[in-house]
Amino acid sequence: MPVTTDRYEIAVARYFEAWNTREPDALARAVAVAWSPQGGYADPLADVRGHEGIVAVVAAAHAQFPGFVFRRTGSVDGHHDTARFSWELVSEADEAAPVAGSDVITLDIEGRILSVLGFLDRVPAGA
Repeated sequence: MPVTTDRYEIAVARYFEAWNTREPDALARAVAVAWSPQGGYADPLADVRGHEGIVAVVAAAHAQFPGFVFRRTGSVDGHHDTARFSWELVSEADEAAPVAGSDVITLDIEGRILSVLGFLDRVPAGA
């Protein structure tokens, strides 16, 4: 299968759609679209597998940072089944971005996420 940047862009767009969905049923649907059923997510604060675990991590982030959205910064870079990108967590009220990071995702043959390795580049004290 030829690899195109569209594949990475679509996967990352679905990833951010899931991270920015707040309503529980819609969040579960967005995670199911973005991640493979056996997909996982790991960063310095979490390590989960499966849709339920991923939904729980996203919901916890919304609870800790109400009124914030995840926004991609820069471009998506990828090769084979792997892509990387950077992001920040932005306040809808004042555009402050106290949290930022970079993620590396691995995709399955259908373009859904098999794994996320997240790195936190900026975290506020006490978070």
